[in-house]
Amino acid sequence: MKLRELAHGRTGDKGNTLNVSVICFDQRHYAHLRKQLTPERVKAHLAEVVKGDVARYELPLLNAFNFVLGRALGGGVTRSLALDAHGKSVSAALLDIDIEEPVAD
Repeated sequence: MKLRELAHGRTGDKGNTLNVSVICFDQRHYAHLRKQLTPERVKAHLAEVVKGDVARYELPLLNAFNFVLGRALGGGVTRSLALDAHGKSVSAALLDIDIEEPVAD
């Protein structure tokens, strides 16, 4: 299944760093996504965009994760000729990652 079936995302940028938040639709899926969405897996999935490190910050009270993607904007908004200089489409790309279906309660 696709991550987008269990969560939605939002991005923000600062210089050449992009953050992507992944927010669970249902709190029951947080632990499952915690296992599935490792920084290594996110970096591999977004390898064409992310050239630096990926850090994951867990927000269990919000049932969300914040991924900070280093060197992900081609130098930053004012230095990149990329069509998506702010990285807004990266959340859609991350939500397209294949994940295992959670076990029903």
